[in-house]
Amino acid sequence: METVTSYPYDVQIIENTFITMRDGAKLAARIWLPEGAEHQPVPAIMEYIPYRKRDLTRGRDANNHDYLAGHGYACVRIDMRGSGDSDGLIADEYTQQEQEDGVDSIAWIADQPWCSGSVGMMGISWGGFNSLQIAARRPPALKAIMTICSSDDLYADNMHYMGGCLLGDNLSEATVMFAFNSLPPDPEIVGDRWREMWFERLKGNGLWLEEWLAHQRRSGYWSRSSVCEDYSAIQCPVYAVGGWADGFTNTVFRLLEHLDVPRKGLIGPWGHKYPHHGIPGPAIGFLQESLKWWDYWLKGQETGVMDGPMLRAWLQDSMPPHTSYEDRPGHWIGEPSWPSPNIEEKRYPLGRDVIGANPDDILPNAEVSIQSPVSVGISAGKWCSYAATPDLPGDQREDDGGSLVFKSQALEEPLKIVGRPVVELEVSLDKPLGMMAVRLSDAAPNSKSTRVTYGLLNLTHRDSDANPERLEPGKRYRVKVELNGIAHCFPAGHQLRISVSTSYWPLAWMPPEPALLTIYTGNSALLLPERPHQETDTALHPFEQPEQAPSVATTRLEPGQHNWHVHRDLANNLSTLEVINDQGGFRLDEIGTEIRRSTREWYSCQDDDYTSARGETYTERGFKRDDWDIQVTTRTILTCDEKDFFIHAQLDAYEKGYRIYSKNWDRTIPRDHL
Repeated sequence: METVTSYPYDVQIIENTFITMRDGAKLAARIWLPEGAEHQPVPAIMEYIPYRKRDLTRGRDANNHDYLAGHGYACVRIDMRGSGDSDGLIADEYTQQEQEDGVDSIAWIADQPWCSGSVGMMGISWGGFNSLQIAARRPPALKAIMTICSSDDLYADNMHYMGGCLLGDNLSEATVMFAFNSLPPDPEIVGDRWREMWFERLKGNGLWLEEWLAHQRRSGYWSRSSVCEDYSAIQCPVYAVGGWADGFTNTVFRLLEHLDVPRKGLIGPWGHKYPHHGIPGPAIGFLQESLKWWDYWLKGQETGVMDGPMLRAWLQDSMPPHTSYEDRPGHWIGEPSWPSPNIEEKRYPLGRDVIGANPDDILPNAEVSIQSPVSVGISAGKWCSYAATPDLPGDQREDDGGSLVFKSQALEEPLKIVGRPVVELEVSLDKPLGMMAVRLSDAAPNSKSTRVTYGLLNLTHRDSDANPERLEPGKRYRVKVELNGIAHCFPAGHQLRISVSTSYWPLAWMPPEPALLTIYTGNSALLLPERPHQETDTALHPFEQPEQAPSVATTRLEPGQHNWHVHRDLANNLSTLEVINDQGGFRLDEIGTEIRRSTREWYSCQDDDYTSARGETYTERGFKRDDWDIQVTTRTILTCDEKDFFIHAQLDAYEKGYRIYSKNWDRTIPRDHL
């Protein structure tokens, strides 16, 4: 990473200003202004998220917005209502109120004397989601967006549910927001009312996990803010970005396919990171790439950003399995459109334990069955990798021991795939409820197995996420499992491997009881999106090396710790995955604020008891400066039986070491075909 200190424009930073919404509420904003913008207005770029501009995103904001402002853009970083230093409460993610406030904020920005009237919107994760959602509301001043690591479908392709299965990240993300929503504003920004605002948040902080668990099927709750319901609502240009190690890559494919506006797609090997910080690498000069986008759409300058392929993607080479990678070898490829004319779907029939090249290789109508132990999934990694811990999938052989496995002959030549593989299966179950986890892996000659991609299916959702139906035990059903998008090269000598299990804990919550799954291979197959080498790939213009503005000065006060541990209590047959994300303590020297952040998670199961699944999370957040000294801790436990989920949650707030607020929740939520 190169740190750039000299720019075409000097930059003035406005530490805080308040933007008044239509109902009188005020949102807090930090603004970076190019020198002279008051006299020669410039376009603006808005980032709008709930993660505290004053302190917790201060470093990232400086890296990005200093850089963009130095190249002639007014950058406006806004705390959403109920977060950071803004008024009010944040009731849930992606609400209509949030979107209305975003529209009002864009109008305010466009009306400022330093703004030319043209506004762009960008963000990663939450900021990528609401860039799409606010674009669908068509505020007149919004001319283009960049959406990074986001989703157009809040139910089917988000951190809550996948294939109708409940994701472990549902609890993890609820924990993150439980902690954020309980933090006070900074007294230096809001003055003496900071404590009143804090208590308003503590008392009004809803248990989002309860809301998310109450909507286990597709409904208006999810669809009202899912832009996939009406792609035509988006009328401005869109640059969609993702990473193969992230949880949101499928969005890029769908946006390119369904939008009818100028659009670009970019998918690298990265986890949930901006591409100039991308891990696994290689990271790219994403801020330079974004400048080309903004210069073209906000300033009308010809930059070549719309030349070349619609989609650029990193075609990953085969690598031995590992829970973390510094880099993923491979090369960039380009597709002129999506779906691409360069990709052809090829069908590989399944037989007893084998993947065939053609139907003649397969014994017809073989029947194979599996009832997976609860431990399958311990090597799955995290649904959405943040590359902060060893959270990528490890060697798949242990999980394969509790799965049905189909494998091909050794490949005679390399096989490249780009897109979303599909596994078609004819199945029956001996219970009315059950799930499948389907994994495509790259097996080396030494038998080490690297997961390439995977998909989940709650079998009651086989025909509809909105109207699930129980299975008739013993009845055969045709089902299709769409795996996550990927670009991967299987080398000659390696094998394709498909693994099917009836559990995948703790990536996905388990069904209420074990079930025996039978696959009838005569009507089952793997469909691969194969892509032969294209000579045009070698002519692609390379990305520049990563750049950013200088980081803010910090002083480390306490070391952090990042790791995953697997604990196995053999005497009690109890397995626990412990996830440690402790960022330690540090001081933001510029404002003198000391910060403490730590999150720990535990996911356990026992024997062959599917109702023993238990998730527990614990967070600590603290801020200290002069006589301001606060701490917030949260604890959430999610358990279940055959019919219900059970939530127990605790919130405790401290000022100068004394507990000044405490609240407990106990909730029971019926299982709905899950």
